[in-house]
Order: sequence, then C-alpha cells, then structure tokens
Amino acid sequence: MSEEMDQVEVKNFEVGDFVKGVVSKVEEKQVVVELAESKLDGIIPISELSSLHIEKASDVVALGDELELQVIKVEEEALVLSKRKVDAEKAWDQLVEKFENQVTFEPEIKDVVKGGLVVDLGVRGFVPASLVESHFVEDFSDYKGKTLTFKIIELDKEKNRIILSHKAVQEEEKLHQKQQLLSSLQAGQVLEGTVQRITDFGAFVDIGGMDGLVHISQLSHQHVEKTSDVVEEGQKVQVKVLSVDQENERISLSIKETLPGPWANIAEKTPKGSILDGTVKRIVSYGAFVEVLPGVEGLVHISQISHKHIGTPNEVLSEGDHIKVKVLDVNETEQRLSLSIKELEEKVVEESQYELPEETKGFSFGDVIGEQLKNLKK
Repeated sequence: MSEEMDQVEVKNFEVGDFVKGVVSKVEEKQVVVELAESKLDGIIPISELSSLHIEKASDVVALGDELELQVIKVEEEALVLSKRKVDAEKAWDQLVEKFENQVTFEPEIKDVVKGGLVVDLGVRGFVPASLVESHFVEDFSDYKGKTLTFKIIELDKEKNRIILSHKAVQEEEKLHQKQQLLSSLQAGQVLEGTVQRITDFGAFVDIGGMDGLVHISQLSHQHVEKTSDVVEEGQKVQVKVLSVDQENERISLSIKETLPGPWANIAEKTPKGSILDGTVKRIVSYGAFVEVLPGVEGLVHISQISHKHIGTPNEVLSEGDHIKVKVLDVNETEQRLSLSIKELEEKVVEESQYELPEETKGFSFGDVIGEQLKNLKK
C-alpha cells in the first residue's frame, strides 16, 4: 500500500493554491474532501462553504460532489480549504461586467434581514428596503424564495460590498414606457385611463405609464365648480388627447370631448313648438340668451320679447330671470335655437290693447267690439 502511495504524484500545497476535491464526508459543521494530488484530506469549515449564513453543510454540498477549492491553511494532518473564496472570485468578474454594462438579472432572494433582503451572487448581495419596490412595503417576509429582477447600483470588491436595486429596474421600465407612449400619442386619440390625482385645477389621469392633465374646463360640458364633483381617484375614464408636448413631457386630455355634447339630438330634446323653462343668462342689444338645458342657450330676439315696442331687452328682462319660452326653430348643426317669449303672451297682449270703459263691465269682449263697429258705420 505504501508503495502505491509513493507512486502517486504528491504536491506540497501552500496557502492560496487552488485544488480540486471530491466530497467524501458531510458533517453538520464541516465537509471532508479527498484530494487527488495530496496524501492529506481536505477540510472545508461550514463558514467557508457559502457567502451566506447556513445552518447545515448538507444545505450546500452532497457526497460525491467535485469542488473547486482554495487552500486557506496548511496543517500537519489536513488542508483547510474554502469553497466560498473560489465562488466569490468567479462571481466578482461577472458582477463587475454586469455593473459596468448595467445588466439586469434575476437572482433568488435567500433571506430577509433587518433593513432589507439578501441574495446569493456567489458573494453576498444586499437590497436595502428602500430599493426593493417603488412603493412602500411594510412587511418583507413573503419575499424570501422569490425571484426579482435587479441591477447593481454599488460595487466595492475591497469592502466586499454589493448593493442591488429592484426599484431602479421598475423606474427604468416606467421611463421606457413613458418615452414609447410620448412618441406614439397623437392629438385626437381616445384612450382609457385611471384618475390618479385630483387638484383644484383638474385631474391627472394615467393613460398607461404616464399621467396627462384633464383641466377642469375639460371635465364636462357643464360648468364645474370642483373637480371632485365630476371624478374621483381610481375611477376609470375615457379621455381624448388634445395635445402632446414631447419636450416637456406634458399631455393635455379631455373627458368632455368623449361625452355627447349638450347639443346632441337637440331637435328631439327641444322640438319646434315646445314650451320650455329657461333662465336668462346674457342680455345683448339685439335680444337675450336663455339657457333651456345645461350647456344649451337659445336666443330670444328683441322682436320676440314682447308685443309692445321696446327699445332694449333690459326694459323687460334681467339676467337670472326664470321665464317660459317657445321654440321657434332648431338647428343642431349650427347649434342655434330660436326662442320666443311673445308667442306665449300673444292672447293676453291682444286683449289688453283695448281699454274697456267702466260701464262695459259684465259684457263680453265680443259685445263691446261689435258695438264700436256699429258706431263706426254711422
């Protein structure tokens, strides 16, 4: 036996040398390996098996595994070896390349620790809690065992420091989506969006990776006092693209433009000859504009205000007056509505043109007229 051993080429290894060994025994806190070029066994302490903390050696290696190892100590009866150092050296070259080229990759999250997450990259990588997601996360316990996309944002080999970020990947994706969206948007497009934020001057709507502004004047065909009277956060809405400013990354949107206008089917809502309630909104020299439906104003021409001659509409009407009007004509294409007050007062006015003497009380209007005609013939 001794003769056979003498025939084996034996090397005297020193600290720092690299060797190959086969796992011959797995104990709880160390691993024994056979080395082809040495009479000595190799011992790998559990702390030198992985860059991460492990409870049992069997979590990392098994009997028969062939390992690349580095000598970290030479003893009389054994060589103390490290798997961790070899793995780390290989990993650093790859990690430097990933860092310099900003490459993303998907390691498994091995542990959740105070302040963040730990991943095994051949060396220990750390993800601070603030860099895990773009939104706040209160409890990271469910993240262990998951796979996420990361990029390296800090790398220091001397300090053995690697900082990763999933949040940076998310932000890059959002930026890419925003750029694609800006380049594809055109005025006139109608899209579905989600109301993200409400302000005094309008609402910001997410249309797929970017927010656009719906000014308060573009929320409805009717006058809007408060944005919250029309929309609420989280609401799905249809919006029309009014303009796109790619340089300043601004998108102007309209909800109003996607809704039927107040003049749509106006001939059915206000047919010719119909009598409507209205409110005097504006008085001009040639008549008065009366709102008969929200957003729909018709003109009562001065000649249609009264049977009596009037110099200005103000002699009869005031802004804010609630009146009844008759529809004379409807033009949906030109959004014109002709109205009359006079048409509803015609009979009353005609009778009031004649002043009846005191002695005629009790007689019909027709009797009085007939008597006057007889006198004229004489």
